[in-house]
Amino acid sequence: MDVKHLLAQNPLAPAYDALPLPPRRAAPALDWLGYEGGLVDVGADDTGFTFDNERPRHRCFLAPYALASRPVTNAEFAAFIADGGYRQPLLWLADGWTTLQHEGWSHPAYWLPREDSAHDEFTLGGRRPLDPDAPVCHLSYYEADAYARWAGARLPTEQEWEHAAAPLPLGGNFVEHRLLQPAAATSEGLVQMFGDVWEWTASPYVPYPGFRPLAGAVGEYNGKFMANQLVLRGGCCVSPRDHLRASYRNFFYPHQRWPFTGLRLARDGG
Repeated sequence: MDVKHLLAQNPLAPAYDALPLPPRRAAPALDWLGYEGGLVDVGADDTGFTFDNERPRHRCFLAPYALASRPVTNAEFAAFIADGGYRQPLLWLADGWTTLQHEGWSHPAYWLPREDSAHDEFTLGGRRPLDPDAPVCHLSYYEADAYARWAGARLPTEQEWEHAAAPLPLGGNFVEHRLLQPAAATSEGLVQMFGDVWEWTASPYVPYPGFRPLAGAVGEYNGKFMANQLVLRGGCCVSPRDHLRASYRNFFYPHQRWPFTGLRLARDGG
């Protein structure tokens, strides 16, 4: 993610490597999967390696909810743009609208407008046509939240996300596939929960009940960042597969767009 950000600052838009194009295919229709909620356990147990911010495992209550079957695609986000999404303050959090105006945002990071009203994008493989069926990427939390509001939905909480992801196998588009770019989903059901794009949640990055930082300098790794950031889940196309699990908590500031960040919609009711 850092390398892509640095290369994008170069006016020659150099490629990191001659990477293969992700396969082009139609994304499956968006479906909604319901969950009854109730008392559920989230967080990591004491089995295997985990970071301190994933512990302790604890119980929380979830109201019935539904998750979208896949992340939002580039084509779907382009419809938000075409409908004036970046020009409607009622869709945006106050901080988000201020940031949008200050930064001059009109599309996700690394999108490159063309004369025919379509977009290319800057990738680690250089400039390429935007794949309409791939998950939209390089969104700030503010953009993800505004899109969800425009779509009549919301972002999931991190507890909802983990509850839905916990029984799933750890499969997806990871760094080992060497695409280094999100790709369209290949199947239906609850897909792409791991890999492709980090998914913004509505949850602030705060300690779990009973959290205690580790002793010494290592205790600063996560605990000192527990302010003014939002939790992301699931990993992305440049994440190592063996680094991820359902309880893994990533975190970024809401204005940041250089990570491989996208969104999955949620709504109330199962």
